[in-house]
Amino acid sequence: MRIDQVVPALQWLRGYDRVALTNDGLAAVVVTIMLIPQSLAYALLAGLPAEMGLYASILPLIAYALFGSSRTLSVGPVAVASLMTASTVGAVASRGVVDYASAATLLALLGGLTLIVMGLLKFGFVSHFLSRPVVSGFITASAIIIALGQLGPLLGIALQGATLPSLSQDLFTRLTEVHGLTVAIGAGSVAFLMLARYRLSTWLVRLGLEGRSVEMLVRSAPVLVMAVLIPLSAGMNFESAGVPLVGQIPSGLPAFSAPNISWHLIQELALPAFLIALIGFIESVAVGKTLGARRRQRIDPDQELIGLGAANTAAALSGGFPVTGGFSRSVVNFEAGAETQMASVLAALGIAVAAVFLTPILYFLPKAVLAATIVVAVISLIDFDTITLARRYRTADFSAVVITIAITLLAGVEVGVLAGVVASVGLHLYHTSRPHFAVVGQVANSEHYRNVERHTVVTDPHILSMRIDESLYFANAAYLEEMVFAQAALREHLTHVVLMCPAVNAIDLSALEALEEINTRLIENDVMLHLSEVKGPVMDALQRSDFLSHLTGEVFLSHHGAVTALRAKGTADPALT
Repeated sequence: MRIDQVVPALQWLRGYDRVALTNDGLAAVVVTIMLIPQSLAYALLAGLPAEMGLYASILPLIAYALFGSSRTLSVGPVAVASLMTASTVGAVASRGVVDYASAATLLALLGGLTLIVMGLLKFGFVSHFLSRPVVSGFITASAIIIALGQLGPLLGIALQGATLPSLSQDLFTRLTEVHGLTVAIGAGSVAFLMLARYRLSTWLVRLGLEGRSVEMLVRSAPVLVMAVLIPLSAGMNFESAGVPLVGQIPSGLPAFSAPNISWHLIQELALPAFLIALIGFIESVAVGKTLGARRRQRIDPDQELIGLGAANTAAALSGGFPVTGGFSRSVVNFEAGAETQMASVLAALGIAVAAVFLTPILYFLPKAVLAATIVVAVISLIDFDTITLARRYRTADFSAVVITIAITLLAGVEVGVLAGVVASVGLHLYHTSRPHFAVVGQVANSEHYRNVERHTVVTDPHILSMRIDESLYFANAAYLEEMVFAQAALREHLTHVVLMCPAVNAIDLSALEALEEINTRLIENDVMLHLSEVKGPVMDALQRSDFLSHLTGEVFLSHHGAVTALRAKGTADPALT
C-alpha cells in the first residue's frame, strides 16, 4: 500500500500552489467565522464547558485533513452528535461515576478507535445499514428535540429532559420563571439570524454586492450578533440583570492528556459511542459524496472511517468531544471556494487564535445568542420533504420514518436510532418474506413474457410460468412453496411448472430445501419442475448441491426457449389470456 493511500493529504499536497492557497485561505476565513459561535453553542448543547467546543474545532480538523478522503468536508461539533453526547454523558455523570467532561472525552476516544478499527477492516459498507428514510427521520426528530431544548436558554429558564414529553412538561411548569430581557435578546437574535439566512443575500445583491463578499456577510451573521450584544451586555451589565452569560472561558490551547479510562466506564459508553460514531459517519459520507460528485472527486468510505476516527481520537486527546462532518459548514466551505483540506487546517489555526486571545471577550456573551444560533442551524435539518415523498412512494419507507421519529421524540436519541435500524431491517425482512411472484405469458408474436394480470398474453394450459422477483432465502422459502402449489392447484391439465429466475441473485439452503420439496410434491402429481434464466453464480451454487440431479425437469437458458421446448412436447394449443 502506498503512503499516499494511508495519508491522503499527500495526494493534494503534490502540486499545491498559490492559487489553491488563496482559495483555501478565503474559505478558511468564512468557516472560522462560522465555527466560533457554532463551537461554543454545540458545547453548551452537549452540556459541556464552552471552551470544549473550541478545543473540538482545532486538532480534529487537522487530523481529518491528514487522513480523510474528502477534500472539502469540514469536521467539528455538530448538533445531532452534541445532543447524543448530552444524553449519554448526562446519564453517566448523574450517577456520580465520572464528570461530564471526562465522560465526553472518553466517548470521543471510544468512537474514534471504533471508527479506525472499522476502517482498517474495510467496514465502510456499514453506511448502507441505515436507510435514508431512517437517517432523515432520526435527524428530523433530533432537530425538534434540540430546538425545543434551546427554548430554555432563549427564555432564561433551565429545562431538563431529553425527550419531547419531558421537555414539554418541564417547559410548561417553568413558564412563570421566564426572564423578560433574556426573551428579548433571544427573540431578537433568532429574528436577525433568520433574516440573514433567508433575506440578507437578496438585499446585499440589490445594494450592488456580489460573489464571496455576500457569502461572507451572510455567514458572518452569528458573529455580527455577538459583536453587538457582547459590548451591550458588558455596558448595560446584563449579568446583574439576571441574563445568563457564557461566563469565564479559560484562555489558551488545550492540554494534551488521555481521558479518564476505566473498564466499567467503557462498558457504559461503548454502545452510545458506536451509535454516535455510526450516525456521524453516515452523515459525513453522504455530505462528502454529494460535494465530491460536484467536482468529480471520489470519496472512499473505508478511508472516511479512518479519517473521522482520527478526528475523534484527536478530539479526545485535546479536551474535546465527539465530532463529525457537518453539512452546513461543509457546504459553506465548498461554496466559499475551498480546494483542499488546507482550508480546514487554516480554520483550525483561526480557532486556535480565538481560543488564545478572544475568550476574555466571550465572558459577556448571553447564552441566548448561542441558543438562537443552534435553533436557526437545526431548522434546516427538519426534513419534511423526505417524509412526504416516503408517504407517496412506499409504505415501508414511510413506516420506517414515522417509527424512527416517534420513538426518538418519545424515548430519546439512542433508542430512536436503534429503533430506526430495527424498523428498517424488520420492514425489509417482511417485504422480502412475501416477494412478488407473477404468472407470466407470452406477448403475441414476440419472445417477451409479462404478467397475465397486466397484459394480454398467450398461455398454455399445460405450462405454468412463474417469474420470481426476489432472491430466495429462509424468510421467503415457505411463501415460495405456498405460491407454487396454490397456482398449480388452479390448473387441471398442468404438466410443467417453469420458475423464471432473472431477478434471483441468491438461493440459500432453506430456499434450496423448499425447491426440493416443490420438486418432490409436483412429481407426485405428474408435474415436472423446470428453471429458466438462472444467473451464473446461482447456477454455480446449485451445481455444488444434489438438487440438479433430483430435478425432474430441465434448466433452460431463456424462458422463451423453455416454453417453446415444452410446448413441442405437449398437445394443447396455446390460449389467449
